[in-house]
Amino acid sequence: MKNYIEIKKTINAILYEDAIDFMENRVRQIHELTKKEMLWFLNHSNIYTCGASAQSDEFLSKIDIPVIKTSRGGKTTYHGPGQRVVYFMLNLTKRKRDIRKFITLIENSVIILLKDLNIEAKNFPERVGIWVTKSNGVTLNKEKKIAAIGLRIKKWVTYHGMSFNIDPDLSYYQKINACGLTDYENTSLEQLNIKLTNEEFDKKFEKIFKNQLMNFN
Repeated sequence: MKNYIEIKKTINAILYEDAIDFMENRVRQIHELTKKEMLWFLNHSNIYTCGASAQSDEFLSKIDIPVIKTSRGGKTTYHGPGQRVVYFMLNLTKRKRDIRKFITLIENSVIILLKDLNIEAKNFPERVGIWVTKSNGVTLNKEKKIAAIGLRIKKWVTYHGMSFNIDPDLSYYQKINACGLTDYENTSLEQLNIKLTNEEFDKKFEKIFKNQLMNFN
């Protein structure tokens, strides 16, 4: 990755609405060639977000945190403390104009990061996201989701992105069919007995993603 991509890392929780405003402005500025592309690492306060294809039946019980309709792709998901979010504001006209391959690039970056932590994971064509199958040599009875992806593209500039579970309160997932899926559970590094700080995650993911992106042309 060259120096035309800015890396932004935020420590304090960002309101979801504020993040959307920031990204939409940045996407416009990238189109206008007045600002660089950006990767933004951040956290959100507790919230459920409903993507463009979300359905009301994805909520399974009474909800006691905010719910926001958003323009990203995908269905319903959870954001909150202990979850690291990466937003990708990148211009695909400089690379491959292929959103499916770009999503795969993000998935592969997470899979490589997890492998470094002795966790085996994979992606499934019919289920966007990253799924843990084995941790510290122990095979899970059924794969569990550790990261979700939801993107939007405007004139081939991407925004929104990926959420990764470090140590969130997983009980929030029990109130929804996350990403519209039934009979699947979510997991986290904490549940898999892996300790990782936000700073460590940011550093690892940035390095891996940069290497992957270099070949995306």
